[in-house]
Amino acid sequence: MQVFLLTFGMLMLVVAAMAIGYLVQRKKISGSCGGIASLGIDKVCDCPEPCEKRRKREAKEARRQEMLEKHRII
Repeated sequence: MQVFLLTFGMLMLVVAAMAIGYLVQRKKISGSCGGIASLGIDKVCDCPEPCEKRRKREAKEARRQEMLEKHRII
């Protein structure tokens, strides 16, 4: 039990130090390598048109937005 409490305490100290560092520096949190944007890729799959699953998801969201606009009270 002591090992658990010691490990948990150390983890909380690290999290607290990171939080204080963020509050002091006010810098945006970012990855170390810059992500796929640094490679010049706009999206993860980098295909010319979206896949069927994504098209269905976008169509569903468009229908939802249309319904919200149509049935908006104010």
